[in-house]
Amino acid sequence: MERAAAYPDDGAGRGEACPGLRANPLDQIADEHMEQRVMCCDLETLVHCAHPPQARAIAILTHLTTVLPRHVADEEEDLFPLLRRRAAPDDEIHETLAQLLADHDESETSLDRVVQALRRVLSSNTAFTDDEVADAVAFATHERRHLIVENAIVLPLARGLLTKDDLKTLRLRMALRRSGPDSEET
Repeated sequence: MERAAAYPDDGAGRGEACPGLRANPLDQIADEHMEQRVMCCDLETLVHCAHPPQARAIAILTHLTTVLPRHVADEEEDLFPLLRRRAAPDDEIHETLAQLLADHDESETSLDRVVQALRRVLSSNTAFTDDEVADAVAFATHERRHLIVENAIVLPLARGLLTKDDLKTLRLRMALRRSGPDSEET
């Protein structure tokens, strides 16, 4: 089993088979984590605006309804199962992955509330209510904590455990997810 110490890059970091997708899928996931952190900050700023900018609200809504669900699928359907296969049976990563899956479930409930609030604000051109602000801030805080675990534990472990074939499979599955009719690149 050949480990992938370094995944070949095409210079610009983007692979030709799927424009916009990084050659190393773990780099793509790391990039998306950074985008999620920025989105969390933008969301927290937006919900405190007396007159939320429509364009920013639409961009955040698009991210939450398109980019984030695709990213979660990348992790749940591909990255996490690959890590489970490569990790030793008694490795603590299994517990960490189980907690991350539970976090995804918890996020989904608060995500729905945030999406509804964004849609309401966009359709009524009004400010966020106090409850909507609290929901959005709680969601953003939860997401940032979740990303810390993924960036500090999961991605470094994946870089050490996954093989070149694993990375090729992960990238292919990510590319397929981004080539469908619902795909929208940010």
